[in-house]
Amino acid sequence: MIEELKDIAMEIGKIADNKKGQDIVILDIRRISSFADYFVIISGTSTRHVKALADEIEDQMKAKGLDLNHKEGYDTGTWILMDYNAVIVHVFTEEQRNFYNIERVWRDALQLSIDM
Repeated sequence: MIEELKDIAMEIGKIADNKKGQDIVILDIRRISSFADYFVIISGTSTRHVKALADEIEDQMKAKGLDLNHKEGYDTGTWILMDYNAVIVHVFTEEQRNFYNIERVWRDALQLSIDM
């Protein structure tokens, strides 16, 4: 089982990258948020791709011993939010990601690179 929160965020980023997720960003929000430590933000090319990314993340993290706490938005597939307690995953279509612009809202967060 993956124990460190940063490692969980990085692993989710790698899973998304292997599934052709685009513009993967990991934000360290520990010093500016009380409800989570990391955001993983991913774009998919279509609603089908967004759902496939979310499914792959959920399946692989479960195989690593980490269960999903909560998931929203799967039915529409334009913005799926996956709650792994202190690590929150946002999987967007490009249009929805541009509209909500989470990176701008959380611009004071530290942006991390995925360790490949």
